[in-house]
Amino acid sequence: MQLPKEQLNILKTKLGDISLKNPVIPASGTFGFGYEMARFYDINILGAIVLKGTTKDQRYGNELPRIAECSSGLLNAIGLQNPGVTEVIATEIPKLREYYNGPIVANISGFSVSEYAKVVECFDDTDVDILEINISCPNAKDGGMVFGTSVASAVKVTRAVRRVTDKPIYVKLTPNVTDIVSIAKACEDEGANGLTLINTLLGMRIEPKTGKPIVSIGAAGFSGPAIKPVAIRIVWQVAKEVTIPIVGVGGISSADDVIEMLSAGASAVQIGTANLINPYVCKEIIEQLPIKLKEYEISNINDCVGRSIR
Repeated sequence: MQLPKEQLNILKTKLGDISLKNPVIPASGTFGFGYEMARFYDINILGAIVLKGTTKDQRYGNELPRIAECSSGLLNAIGLQNPGVTEVIATEIPKLREYYNGPIVANISGFSVSEYAKVVECFDDTDVDILEINISCPNAKDGGMVFGTSVASAVKVTRAVRRVTDKPIYVKLTPNVTDIVSIAKACEDEGANGLTLINTLLGMRIEPKTGKPIVSIGAAGFSGPAIKPVAIRIVWQVAKEVTIPIVGVGGISSADDVIEMLSAGASAVQIGTANLINPYVCKEIIEQLPIKLKEYEISNINDCVGRSIR
């Protein structure tokens, strides 16, 4: 389905100086490196594409099983499986560019402050538009979420990556903390250009017959529809205290969900678990958004942003 030009225009938005066709972005880890999805539809309709989480070196990830279904979501413990930053830049981005000419977001993880900085430096000479600094992954021992659980550690990573790049930095924060607002404000103070909220909640399932955890590492990242109210609450809380853009993530699977998240204060959204259920979900949401805006008598998608706060 090709949307009429006037409908396309009312969906246009921005993340800082980066123009997006619309606010719909597939989240890291649920869309591969993007080109894999080109066989389903024209991925150029997307607002942006987030690459699979990337580390300095190649990673196999966690041992199987890594996934457990839940009644209202999904547990995952992939463990940042990726080919390493050199291969991502040399192979994966060029493959994506064969099918896609829009904004690219690199999702970056590390196991030390210096590793985050090194990976950012590598991406600095590429045509990636935004660097998403993932200090919130709950599935990698000694990395990821470790750096996002305190103001001090979040500041160290943000400061280190800010020193080595002029590209926009969006820090992806964990909800598994007591005061995410303070961490968000600290990242802004250290030069973050935006925030991605939220990553997965910690969850767990146990096999009734054996009494053992279903996922190999025990606790894992819980995502899907059940976490949407938590994500909306956090975006709303943080949006009242920062001036930088927020990308809202968590349980989004419909056009109404997008409007709800934008109303909480997000400027764009990422869609994660829903991609694993329906590979066409982003396309369908983009097509439904103009219909919903007309139904709610909203003239432009940007009129939604932060209206619950205003």
